[in-house]
Amino acid sequence: MKGIRLLGLAAAGLVIVLDQISKPLMRDWLSGGDIALTSFLSLVSAWNRGVGFSLLTMNLPSGPYILSALALTIAAVMLVWLFRVARAISALALGLIIGGAIGNAIDRLAYGAVVDFVLFHITTPTFNFTWYVFNLADAAIVAGVIGLLYESFLGGGVPQKRPDPP
Repeated sequence: MKGIRLLGLAAAGLVIVLDQISKPLMRDWLSGGDIALTSFLSLVSAWNRGVGFSLLTMNLPSGPYILSALALTIAAVMLVWLFRVARAISALALGLIIGGAIGNAIDRLAYGAVVDFVLFHITTPTFNFTWYVFNLADAAIVAGVIGLLYESFLGGGVPQKRPDPP
């Protein structure tokens, strides 16, 4: 059990560190403008005053504090959950979510918004699709949710407690 908890905590810590390193680097790198890496992937500079997919956008002065409190509350709930799981994939998934939530909360508290910079897009003569701009913390949260869904639906679910031997 202890090793599983450490896996989740290590994942959370790694996401926070990498997220907080990537954001200022990307802000500096993109100060001269957007960069098209491929025909479908660009690096852009964007500030998100909401949560994932720009939902709950708050332009109020208290907005960053409200959204940070929400993210930190979610991270705390996930941390309690982390200390109760028995499978490595669940611990890893929860760690990714915790790290992503804390990484974005740090941005909100420091800058009043979250730095986003990755943009997937498809443009053809007859079709145009642009995904939301996101960052490493957002990707970690999505990967964590996918991990939890996998574990719930395809990974055998929550293991049953074995009865104590007679």
